[in-house]
Parts: sequence; structure tokens; C-alpha cells
Amino acid sequence: MYPSRPVIVMQAPASLNQSEAEKFFLEMKPLLEVERPRLVLDCSEIQEMDSAGVETLLRCMEEAMKRDGDLKLAAVAPASAIVLEMMRADRLFEVFNSSEEAVRSFHALPAYGPPPQDQIWIDPAAGEFEAAS
Repeated sequence: MYPSRPVIVMQAPASLNQSEAEKFFLEMKPLLEVERPRLVLDCSEIQEMDSAGVETLLRCMEEAMKRDGDLKLAAVAPASAIVLEMMRADRLFEVFNSSEEAVRSFHALPAYGPPPQDQIWIDPAAGEFEAAS
């Protein structure tokens, strides 16, 4: 049974552009290098985002997914949403209206598939509790 990692909410910088993207990635890197990272990026303060910023977000998500984790976006401003859409990256991220909604989404049970690794479930055939393996 895997321990459940906390969901970490990070505030994105006001500028996520060519000059700030690498600095932001270096700040995120320690959070992405843990086992099963669960991150929410609050994008409410982003005032400027360019293709380098989008590439950095994709790079962060890729690093999280390499370790069986996820990165979700919250409170994306309309201007940033347009940049994500223009780069066709909008479909790659789960986007939520608020950080709270994004955090709750990590705790929701999936509509299909096996139970999460950190949940207890009942095997009807055995009639007993088992830890998901």
C-alpha cells in the first residue's frame, strides 16, 4: 500500500515567459522529483505567458507523470487560456476554476478502473477488507 502524498498548491508567477520560465522550473523541480507528486498550479496571477511558459508547464507535467503523479491547473485567466489553446496544450491539462476544486479532484474516486493504491476496498468474493495492491 502506497502512502497518500499531500497535494501541494503552488502559485504561478505573474510572468511565465522566456525570461522567467527556467527559473520557475527550477523552483518546481524539487516538488516534481518525489514519488507520485500531486501538484496544483494556481494560475490566477499570471499576467503574461508565452510559448516558453507553456513548454515549461508541459515539462512540469511530464516530470510529474514520469513518477506516477500529476499536475493540474487552477484559476487560469482568459488570456492564459488563449495561449494554451493556441499551442494546443489546453487539452493536455486538467483545468479547474479554483485551487480548492483541483485539490478535491485528487481525492475523487475514478469512475472506472481499479481503486487507487492508497484506498481500502472490499472484495465481494472474499467478503473481507483488502488493501489495494
